[in-house]
Amino acid sequence: MNDAPPPDARPNHPWGPMPEGRGGETVRITTPDLRRRAAIEKSRGRLVAVAGVFVLLFLAVAGKLADATLISPLKPAPRVVEHFDSAPVAVPPPPPGRAAIIDANGQILAVSLPVASLYADPRQMIDTDTVAQALKRVLPDINEPEIAKRLASAKAFVYIARTVTPAQQFAINNLGVPGLSFQMSAVRRYPLGDTAAQILGGVDVDGDGVAGVEKFFNTRLNTDTTPLRLSIDVRVQAILRDEVSAAVKQFTAIGGCGIVQDANDGRVLGMVSIPDFDANDLGSADPAARFNRCATGTYEPGSVFKLQTASMALDDNVIHLWDSFNTTHPIPIGRFHITDFEPKHYWMQLPDIMRFSSNIGASRISVLIGKDRQRDWLKKLGLLSREPIELPEAALPQTQPASAWGKATVMTVSFGNGIAETPLHISNTAVAIVNGGTLYPPTLLAAEPGDPPRTGTTVMQPSTSDTMRKLMRLIVVDGTGNFGEVPGYFVGAKTGTAQKVAAHGGYVKHTNYSSYVAAFPIYAPRYVVYIAIDSGHATAETHGFTTGGWMAGPAVSHTIARIGPMLNVMPRFTDVDAINAELAIATHINAPPGVTPLGPDNPGEPDDVAAADKPARKESHLGRAKVADSVPAPSMVASTLRHDAMYRVPLTAAADAAH
Repeated sequence: MNDAPPPDARPNHPWGPMPEGRGGETVRITTPDLRRRAAIEKSRGRLVAVAGVFVLLFLAVAGKLADATLISPLKPAPRVVEHFDSAPVAVPPPPPGRAAIIDANGQILAVSLPVASLYADPRQMIDTDTVAQALKRVLPDINEPEIAKRLASAKAFVYIARTVTPAQQFAINNLGVPGLSFQMSAVRRYPLGDTAAQILGGVDVDGDGVAGVEKFFNTRLNTDTTPLRLSIDVRVQAILRDEVSAAVKQFTAIGGCGIVQDANDGRVLGMVSIPDFDANDLGSADPAARFNRCATGTYEPGSVFKLQTASMALDDNVIHLWDSFNTTHPIPIGRFHITDFEPKHYWMQLPDIMRFSSNIGASRISVLIGKDRQRDWLKKLGLLSREPIELPEAALPQTQPASAWGKATVMTVSFGNGIAETPLHISNTAVAIVNGGTLYPPTLLAAEPGDPPRTGTTVMQPSTSDTMRKLMRLIVVDGTGNFGEVPGYFVGAKTGTAQKVAAHGGYVKHTNYSSYVAAFPIYAPRYVVYIAIDSGHATAETHGFTTGGWMAGPAVSHTIARIGPMLNVMPRFTDVDAINAELAIATHINAPPGVTPLGPDNPGEPDDVAAADKPARKESHLGRAKVADSVPAPSMVASTLRHDAMYRVPLTAAADAAH
């Protein structure tokens, strides 16, 4: 049994016995305790006040953000650069990435891809040789001694490599070298390589265009990210390149060119110049490959120019189809003679002059046309000025000035000599000749949805165009252009052969610029195709000939057969007789009753037309006398024969030595 006293019986408690009826201890609060409690209460109050202030600040900031972003959003202010000698100048934001270039169907021709450029701050470098060795292991193409030299310079910024792959960038970061940094940029790439290389051109290291459409549209490509859509169809371009390249190889020519245009609006679907180059490596391309033979090269066009002579004579009613012209013998002109490649020795009407490509007949017609009318016609069709195509390299034709445009010039120009034009000039004027007489500025831009039809200039009567289509069909059916025929496509064409001009003056024997221009289907033309072979060599298949019909005609035929179905122009084998009847033109046409035609009894001009114009004998610009044999004497150099200096295509070293 526990005899301990109860809890309230504690006489020895230091505070004495607990009062009656109390169950706990009495706590005394001292002055220090009160001070401590007061300080705690004061701190608590301050914390509450500070929290309240923060709540108010937060609400104010939230309200300001809501006002700035939702209620009254502010436009970003332009960046300002302070100049010590001028007022603040607003700096525009950086330009967008360079726009892509695509073909008419959306195929990418040129695109800018993001890349990293490696640069360094040499001031942060310690052991530059070691860093250069490490970088060489990651970037095997760099020049290690040169990089070490750059890293040891006192500059704050030096380039190490302009294009670094992601894997190389990762490896360089892992080196842990201070002072190495990356700058993001873009590199221009051409996925199709040599396709349309001369058209596209290229850019420099800063991404600015230096040639082709890249240069022509440089500002647009750098400020508008919308892809630039060209009228070029890569399918047509590839086929055209294939055929021109094959012909150049077959005839061991120094080059060739090809053009395909829409006959109804002048848009260029294909433009090929051989040799060409990989557009991704413009800087290393040979000058002859970079040269655009279609738009930059100027050549004496040869007999394709008879399309102009016939058109202007018919359109101005200078001649009629029933008129005949004396082609029985050459025409003396200065020390030379205008002759025909295959002389027929009879009085020819225009259909025979065209299908046999008579230089004599064209010359006699040109005398009736005259200087002023001839120049006015050439000017109207753009043959005395640059073609307004979107290529900065487009060349100006080379022609005699008006003051020197005498009868000899009139006659030689009539069959495409004594004047130098680009192939684009020949192709584009053929568009107008076959489409009813409307000349369109050639363009490389595709039609966009909603665009109005292109407007052109009427340059001849529709009736003239109708007659010219019949004459062009006759040339293919029963003339020099038979190698361009394609069953079902009713091709109409004109051949051209011009001797090449030598660099030292005069012409190069047995070296021709051979061309062929065609339209299909000629009864309702859709497309014009032009192909030229430069300095081709005869083969057994050509029987020793290097004329336009043999050299370029087959390539045109193959091109039409391949691109026709692709462009939704199918060969037609129905109503063939009716179409042929519509296109038919007689080779001999009787004059209407009561009309006296030009002919043996009414020549209309002297038999020796050049001799009738004595000053013409003194002119230096005499034109080509004969396809094969007549070459100006060595003493007649380029400085005295204007047309002898018209060939301006860069040659490779081997080709230059060969010629």
